[in-house]
Amino acid sequence: MTSMLRRIVHPLLAVLLALLACALGLAAPAAADQCAPPGIDSASALPTNLAAAAQGPGADKYTTPDVQPLDSIDIAALRLANPGVLTVGTLSDAPPSICINAASQFTGFDNEVLRAIADKLGLRINFVGTDFSGLLAQVASGRFDVGSSSITTTDARRQTVGFTNGYDFGYFSLVVPTGSPITSFSDLAAGQRIGVVQGTVQEAYVVDTLGLDPVKFPDYNTVYGSLKTRQIDAWVAPSQQAVGTVQPGDPTEIIENTFSLDNFVAYAVAKENQPLIDALNSGLDAVIADGTWSQLYTDWVPRALPPGWKPGSKAAPTPELPDFAAIAADRPQSTEPAAPSAPRSVLGQLADSFLNWELYRQAIPDLFKTGLPNTLILTAGAAVIGVVLGLALAVAGISRSRLLRWPARVYTDIFRGLPEVVIILLIGLGIGPIVGGLTGNNPYPLGIAALGLMSAAYVGEIFRSGIQSVETGQMEASRALGFSYSSSMRLVIIPQGIRRVLPALVNQFISLLKASSLVYFLGLIANQRELFQVGRDLNAQTGNLSPLVAAGLFYLILTIPLTHLVNVIDARLRTGKQPATIQEEMI
Repeated sequence: MTSMLRRIVHPLLAVLLALLACALGLAAPAAADQCAPPGIDSASALPTNLAAAAQGPGADKYTTPDVQPLDSIDIAALRLANPGVLTVGTLSDAPPSICINAASQFTGFDNEVLRAIADKLGLRINFVGTDFSGLLAQVASGRFDVGSSSITTTDARRQTVGFTNGYDFGYFSLVVPTGSPITSFSDLAAGQRIGVVQGTVQEAYVVDTLGLDPVKFPDYNTVYGSLKTRQIDAWVAPSQQAVGTVQPGDPTEIIENTFSLDNFVAYAVAKENQPLIDALNSGLDAVIADGTWSQLYTDWVPRALPPGWKPGSKAAPTPELPDFAAIAADRPQSTEPAAPSAPRSVLGQLADSFLNWELYRQAIPDLFKTGLPNTLILTAGAAVIGVVLGLALAVAGISRSRLLRWPARVYTDIFRGLPEVVIILLIGLGIGPIVGGLTGNNPYPLGIAALGLMSAAYVGEIFRSGIQSVETGQMEASRALGFSYSSSMRLVIIPQGIRRVLPALVNQFISLLKASSLVYFLGLIANQRELFQVGRDLNAQTGNLSPLVAAGLFYLILTIPLTHLVNVIDARLRTGKQPATIQEEMI
């Protein structure tokens, strides 16, 4: 046993000590928290580098002429998933609009405005992280009462969800690597790798307006990381995300802007829930009237509004804002040309990206307190379901009865053939609303169920192969001794089959452990995040990859011992237990 522990622990300690030494010796300075209000000092004027084809706000046919009086809103009629609580689907990686801060709280301009609206309505608010590609579907299905993610209101999206009045009006920004030959939207052409976030209006702009085929990414942080490493040629981004993401010293620049298409930025609500839309519109006008909107806008996104546009209903007062253009013009500008920075060595670049020791110190406590327990709960719960259901599928799969054999085969083919994320989304978005009363609209049990059902298909095949590998003579001998078929299977065949497939079974558990990171697609509150998402959120706050490396170390701590355990079990099964040494008696 001591020898086995040595073989497991020593390589792991070597890896950890090497990374620790590199981190201590090459640690980069701590990265700033991008999920913090930049304040009025970051004020900017109306973009002057507008594309020639930029379009201002057209005829507004959706903004309401006025709103209901706030005191006439019936909270009981809002059809909330949880009475008195506004459940909001949001993102964690798009500062300054929507992000999660160093205190693991969802914040950003969009979410803070919605928090103020909920306060006006007397509602508590519960933010849940999800992925943008599934957000509108989750709002439409009732998983979330509201979607908050700088959503531009297009006619196509109005076919799926309803929208409130606008609380912001965004631009598109074209972001390119420094020194790129691309200098405007008109330079974008076929053959270039143009990055967008999947499901956003920027994707629709590149496809429908520019007629190009973009490279689609799941989130803003990933697309920007690809741009910085020049894996893509350009990023068409919401202006707020571009301004909040591009930091001084980054090898990227915003070179041109254009008005976003179709309409304003608003909160998404289920189309049939008009009472909630009306209530949010009333709350929005109220936070505009008392100056809350103006203060939040000044703190988070201090930039000049487009001429002729204002937030809220048409009856809402025009918000009083500082002269952002004057503040930006008065900001001291350096007259000295910036001295070119010395090129960094490859080792220095790697240290900047992966070995920021301060970020390791920030990430590890949250990974340990939040990410690790949730990853283990998701994996253990799914493993129990996978083993029990997998064994039943294995027995049914080799049954003589077609009524048992065929359903088992169909189940296995479907769940092994579909990608893991598709299964998780189908179960979470399809079955979630049906069983919402049982789960309290909490996706955590659905995530465990989805992982378990998916694992069962693989575990069932592992068990089936093990059972069928047992020699037929074992069954014949047990039947000759008077055992029934079921007793022979239960007491003789299945135990031997399971023993033979233990290494493959442990390998499946390792895969299940890593697949637990996909549960985030269903939407989890901050204290339900697993290892990968905790690292991803801190990565989004800082733009540095060190938190993801820290999350990877936790996965290694879990998987490397399991990998060595597989080898030990395999060796023991092949060689058998060594007999104890018999000492000869002295005569």
